[in-house]
Formats: sequence, structure tokens, C-alpha cells
Amino acid sequence: MADAVIVGGVRTPFVRAGESLNSTPAPELGRLVVRELLDRFDLDESEVDELIAGNVASPVDAANVARVIALRAGIPRDRIAHTVSRNCASGMECLTQAVDRVNAGQADCIIAVGVDSMSNVPVFWKKQLAGKLLALSKAKTIMQKLGAISAIRPADLAPQIGLKLGLTDPVTGMMMGDTADKLAREYDISRDEQDEFALQSHRRAVAAWNEGRLDSAEVMPVFPAPDSHPVTEDIGPRKSQSLEALARLRPWFDKKWGSATVGNSCGVTDGAVALLVMNQDKARALGYDPIGRVRSYAYAGCDPERMGLGPVFATAKALKQADMTLKDMRLIELNEAFAAQVLACLAAFQDPPDGCPHVADVGLPAEVDQEIVNVNGGAIALGHPVGATGARIVLTLLHELRRRDHSYGLATLCIGGGQGGAVVVERLAAAA
Repeated sequence: MADAVIVGGVRTPFVRAGESLNSTPAPELGRLVVRELLDRFDLDESEVDELIAGNVASPVDAANVARVIALRAGIPRDRIAHTVSRNCASGMECLTQAVDRVNAGQADCIIAVGVDSMSNVPVFWKKQLAGKLLALSKAKTIMQKLGAISAIRPADLAPQIGLKLGLTDPVTGMMMGDTADKLAREYDISRDEQDEFALQSHRRAVAAWNEGRLDSAEVMPVFPAPDSHPVTEDIGPRKSQSLEALARLRPWFDKKWGSATVGNSCGVTDGAVALLVMNQDKARALGYDPIGRVRSYAYAGCDPERMGLGPVFATAKALKQADMTLKDMRLIELNEAFAAQVLACLAAFQDPPDGCPHVADVGLPAEVDQEIVNVNGGAIALGHPVGATGARIVLTLLHELRRRDHSYGLATLCIGGGQGGAVVVERLAAAA
């Protein structure tokens, strides 16, 4: 069996939807990070065996966005590409599939891309309007056309917001924020606790940028059309964020009883990440210094109404596969979909929910020190381009492990629809 390693990676700045990357669609975001990755590692396009992209808000004009990214980035036409979607873990899924394919000897070099342009999630029209417009297009006489037009009612013109549809679970009918409110009630997590966690996320992200922990080693500049003003940093962390400002925000999902607000929830964001996965022998032959490897990974299902607990279930499975315990993890990236969801997971590690596997084997119950969780801030400050985040937290984690000279870390996230994903990574020592 081959030994897959992560040679390195790069990402765009994460930018709030509707702002600087508004006119940069997902295929272009993906192309930018792939070209930057190839250039940074001076890697000839012909060395790439395939490209796997994780994407959720699939562009209607690029059904297999991975293939579009690969071709536009200069990957040879005879190389393959496919797109995967596991909702919030799509960026993690493309990485774990790449690792599996290299370990199985199916490829020596794969680029894994997580990408989403949430600015470009479309607005839809109701099915009945489409039928009436079709009838209008088939009408031949003036009277037929007038009849078709007269059949259109104002209610037919009500738009359906794609983003809202995508953030609503079709099985339970709950928006993702409703599941966070549910966990807040069940785990007795106060609004103040959520706002304090959100403030911590902003402060850590701002400090990480100020101290150079999220600069060019991880983030590339982007020059979006049409004005080409460079975007060099994440647009989301707020230097002036305060508890007072967070407290003024009203609940966004459950208006009456909820506590999840736009301030203590992740941002709607555009961004892309690319990771270079190689057979270790090939990486050495090309003179690369890999930053880490995937020790184990797991995906797990859970109650869709409590989808935020997915990381607990997936982490237990991943740790069991790695023959490790939670205490072996020196750093943890736990995606901040909502402050309530992260705090519920931290509580659930101490009191595992029913059905959580391998509890005794992986050192649960266990208290997790918040000082090792999301040390550079998380999605509440940085944003959550849904298809990209799973790859981003792995990249950030590997860089921080090397910076601190730690060996093992955990990247985990909840997945809309009632799943969790977790990756145990091992940092590889820098070459002397």
C-alpha cells in the first residue's frame, strides 16, 4: 500500500457573500487556488493524475465543477476530475477520497479542492411559473400568448431563495440554525455563553492575522474583476467586535425563544482551498517537504434535529481507527457552524450522547480545554464557504501543528442532515 501525504495547500481569503468576491464564481475560485498551488510548488501540470472537488452550491453552468476547474487550470485533458458533495464536509470528503485513492495505488498525485461561492447561489421560481412560461413559449397566436400571460398570477412570481432552501433540512423541515437553538436548550447553553464564544473567535482570528499565522503561508491574494483591487485577508474577523454589539442582535431563527443570532453563527461566505496529496515516494522524489498525513478519518450519522453533535460521533470513530484517545489530540479544529453547536459538542465529549461508539476506547468522557480549540479563530469570524471549510480546517490545523511542534491534531465538523466528519492528522517534521 502507498503512503499518502499532504504536501501543502493554499486558500483564498474567505469573504462575506455579496462583497469582494461576489463576481468570482466557484469555477474561477477553484482555478485560482489550483494555479497558485501548482506555482508555489513548481509542479508541472502533467504530474497531476486527477482533481477532486468538494462543492455544495453547484453552479448550474458547471455541473461537474471539478472538471471545469481542472481544465481551466491547465491540467491535461486526459486526466480525470470529479465533484463530491457531503454538505458541510465536502471539502473534507474530497481530501479523504484523494488519500484513499493514493493509498490504494490508484493515483500518485491528486489535487483536492474545496470551493463554494455562496454569493452565486441562485434564486429559483416556482414550478408552476415554469409551466406557464413554457406554455407561453409554445403559444403561436396573439390570443394564445395573451391567454398564457393572463394565467400567470402574482403568487407565481414569489421567488424561492436558494440559500434558504439549502440551509433547510428537507426531512425535518428545520433550518440549521433551528438545530443550534435546540442544542442550546438541551445543553442549557445561555445566550451570553454563545456571544462570549463568538467574541473569542473574532479575537483569535484578528490576533492570528496580526501575528502572521494566517498570511501568505496559508492565504493567497486574489484580484477579483472588474476593479482588481486585491483581497489579501479574510473579510469577516472584526477588530472592534464587542459583547455589547453582539448582545444587541436579535435571534435570527427562532425569533421568540431562540438564542442563535447572526453574530454567534458562521458567516455566509465565498472561498476556495486546494490541497496537494501525493504518494510519499513521489513527493520525496520531487524534493517536497510534506506537512502531514491523514492518520485516520471517519464519517458518522446522527439525529438530523441534533446535527450539531455530529463531530462527537465521528471523532469517536476516527480516534478508534487511529488507536488514539481524545487526550492525544494537541490541537482541535471544530468548525464553528454556531457557537451553541460547538459548546454542545464540548459538553457532549464530557457526557457522550446515546449511541456514541467506542466511548471507553477513545478516552470519553473527557473535558476538552478550549485553549486548544480553534486557536486561530473559526467560522464565526472567518466564515464558512460550505464546500471549502472541511479542507480549510485541515490546512490550518497542519500549519499550526508544525508551528507549535506538536504531532497530532483533530479536524472535525457537523454536517447538515445529521452527520459528522472527523480527520486525525499527523504532522510531519520539517526536513533539516
